[in-house]
Amino acid sequence: MTPTVAIIAPGSMGAGIGQRLTEYKVTVLTSLAGRSEASAKRARESGMRAVDDRALAEADFLLSIVPPGDALALAKRLAPVLTAANKKPVYVECNAVSPPTMLKIADEIATTGCPFVGAGIIGPPPRPGSSNTKIYASGPAAKDLAALNDYGLIVRVLGGPLTAASALKMSYAGITKGFTALGAAMMLAATRGGSAEALKAELAESRPDLLRYLSNQVPAMYSKAYRWVAELDEIASFVGDEHAEREMLAAAARLYERLAEDLEGKKEEIGMLDRFLDKS
Repeated sequence: MTPTVAIIAPGSMGAGIGQRLTEYKVTVLTSLAGRSEASAKRARESGMRAVDDRALAEADFLLSIVPPGDALALAKRLAPVLTAANKKPVYVECNAVSPPTMLKIADEIATTGCPFVGAGIIGPPPRPGSSNTKIYASGPAAKDLAALNDYGLIVRVLGGPLTAASALKMSYAGITKGFTALGAAMMLAATRGGSAEALKAELAESRPDLLRYLSNQVPAMYSKAYRWVAELDEIASFVGDEHAEREMLAAAARLYERLAEDLEGKKEEIGMLDRFLDKS
């Protein structure tokens, strides 16, 4: 029987996964509580059906896909509804949260009687025909989520503890988003120091691969920076207070916080980065 899937919320990733599932004739439910008209438009275009919280519990799977800082709050919001529900969906925590945060969310959902899957998404929002978005899943109920492999998703079940997928996501995102932050920081420093053109020329000559990567990733980061703040803080927590490199990831979070504010303001540093990359 084709499953019903609830996805909260219809942001870029949630809507992309929702659209992939609806292409395979899966009924996809969502919540638009507190969401913008842009979210409502994404939900409609993806074929998702907006329902109230009680109806979400009728799904077979409930995927939490929200900014990392909102993940625990969503679990607490839905806990009373899930507790009261006769049918218990599999709650899939898909957000970029650290293992300790994942366990807090798991504890919240445990009170509802719902099976719980710790998951992490690697890759961009799915596009028609794409195959580079993967959902890694861990925990005793992860094998149940693998049923969605029959409906257009790529679900990879990991062995180990409930937090295995979270640890993978933290490690992977720490490398990709951490490197993007490092590249942006050094381009800004070079610009302030008067060596931007020399740095760009040297990168083009000796490391064209890095320059090409940053030329793609840095401009794409601007609109996402506000969401990456909490994610980098989670990654710093994952590294651990006892390790000095934790401060490196925490500093990346503060850089993304500043760039997010700059994007909404004067775009001074955004402009510096665009000029460095010839994107202005």
